[in-house]
Amino acid sequence: MANEKTSGQFDAVIESCQAIFDKKTSDYGTAWRILRPSSLTDQIYIKAARIRTLQEKKVQKVEDDIESEFIGIINYCIMALIQLELGRSDTADLTYEEALKHYTGKAKVAKDLLENKNHDYGEAWRMMRISSMTDLILQKLLRIKQIEDNAGETLISEGIDANYLDIINYAIFCSIKILEGEK
Repeated sequence: MANEKTSGQFDAVIESCQAIFDKKTSDYGTAWRILRPSSLTDQIYIKAARIRTLQEKKVQKVEDDIESEFIGIINYCIMALIQLELGRSDTADLTYEEALKHYTGKAKVAKDLLENKNHDYGEAWRMMRISSMTDLILQKLLRIKQIEDNAGETLISEGIDANYLDIINYAIFCSIKILEGEK
């Protein structure tokens, strides 16, 4: 069944993302806790913009590949979701174990959303191009920036957290497609 396949692929991508998160948390602690969500949004934007530039230019001069940029997007989105829940801190106030617990919880929320949307959309993402999903990530980031500029207020639209969750899932779809050999 396609949804079971996607569920397993989601888990594999999150596992590799979490492995990087674990190593960076061991190296740096939770220094990211001082970042405002808007700063994390900008970090995610930089990564997505780089991916789009590499897709268009087809040449890269910095070693980090597109796949690692999608991993960065996923991890920064999870950090941003944690920041939205806990608020920023003036110190690296989470222990490794607390950070990991929050990470795992946010990844589960993203997976639940993916499974619900995958059910309703019938895995339509598998017919999409990575470049189109990159554009959708950038669009979601511009939406987040607008909501942040509006002090989090929306009239009819989803909130910031829903956009971060969608970005996580688009980035996971892109990672799956890369692992399957698509460029």
